[in-house]
Amino acid sequence: MLEITADKIAFIIIRAREYDSGINAWAHSGQRRGTGIRTELHEFIEDLNDDEKASLTAVMWIGRESFDAEDLAEAIQTAKAERRVPTADYLMGEPRLADLLEAGMEALGISPESEEDEIQHQV
Repeated sequence: MLEITADKIAFIIIRAREYDSGINAWAHSGQRRGTGIRTELHEFIEDLNDDEKASLTAVMWIGRESFDAEDLAEAIQTAKAERRVPTADYLMGEPRLADLLEAGMEALGISPESEEDEIQHQV
């Protein structure tokens, strides 16, 4: 069973996209953007409890096709057992984090778009 809410994953997806777009803009323009978003995203992930972090990692792995959706429990247990670095550092080092989380949610039968729309309407 997933131990993180879909709205938290959607928030991370939105912020990861913003961070990635800032990095890409910085790489092309020479200006540094996205550091505030990076800090916010990093702190948000690190403030999750251990069960939420393991579930978030498992969703990313499912999106990356390292595990199948029906192997969610195994993916969560593996994430808990194999955690060696801070979860935020590990996940933010993944170049396509937002895409992989979306793919993982979809594989688990959760609509990332509806969750993202709900969060963006609250702002």
